Amino acid sequence: MSEHTSTGEPPQYDVVVVGGGAAGLSAALILGRSRRRTLVVDAGEPRNAPAAHMHGYLSRDGMNPAEFLETGRREIAAYGVEWTTGQVTGAVREIGDTDGFVVTVDDGRLVRARRLVVTTGLVDELPSVDGVAERWGRDVLHCPYCHGWEVRDQAFGVLAHPVFGALQALIVSQWSPDVTLFLHTAGPLPEEQSAQVAAAGIEVVAGEVAGLAVEDDRFTGVRMSDGRLVERDVLFVGTRMTPRDGLLTALGAKTQETPLGAFVAVDETGRTSVPGVWAAGNAIGAQEQVINAASGGYRAGVAINMELITEELDRRVAAAG
Repeated sequence: MSEHTSTGEPPQYDVVVVGGGAAGLSAALILGRSRRRTLVVDAGEPRNAPAAHMHGYLSRDGMNPAEFLETGRREIAAYGVEWTTGQVTGAVREIGDTDGFVVTVDDGRLVRARRLVVTTGLVDELPSVDGVAERWGRDVLHCPYCHGWEVRDQAFGVLAHPVFGALQALIVSQWSPDVTLFLHTAGPLPEEQSAQVAAAGIEVVAGEVAGLAVEDDRFTGVRMSDGRLVERDVLFVGTRMTPRDGLLTALGAKTQETPLGAFVAVDETGRTSVPGVWAAGNAIGAQEQVINAASGGYRAGVAINMELITEELDRRVAAAG
């Protein structure tokens, strides 16, 4: 990362991208190719870090997520985009000729930016069941579109979601005919879901789950609180998805309620309600998979470059007139 100038002023960038995942890298790539001085500040906490492979990204299906990010970092560097590891702890609007922001990194460094792109992702809060966290991303899974093909036709277990009930079990039944739904603490299913579960041939197990059974570093089944062991090969669980949107909300970005909680509201380009601030990726939605996040970053980069072009031309016209 660039140091402060000899005058002691923070370095000036056209755009600071907060977060270096798929969305942030994609935005940075477009901005770099647009000859914008761009800095990416990344905390190094990708959501998919526990996974060995990512899927559903055309031409990159099965790629290791860490390799994907490293490839992206090399690509943006080729266009002069700068990268630094750190946590952005704040940003304040700077009123003046630049009308931009002063951004603070956790080690006290300051940088100035005309525009911000926030791609800080979200945190998956796992069910409080013994063994789930240890097996997460291995044989305890969440997204069948990410992992369903790899575990197809195995014996699935699904932990009922406290809000959505059997929905996940109904979805994953597309990948295996052998699905068992554990009600755990979710309570009885609504009548419509009960009928769908029966039609799908899903077995329902009542009672609270005590923990997971593991043998030779392999998940083998679900232990019930009454001592029963229900043998399974894979367990699907829902998570409570909490966006890392502290920076955005501190800047005053409006949020909107979704079935999965409140997320920052954006337009089709990722523009938030705060002038000069865009957001993309899981920071704005729980279902932004890698390919969707990359697309969102691309759109944000194009929109920001266009806004900066317009701003610069308006100033030239005003100066000439």
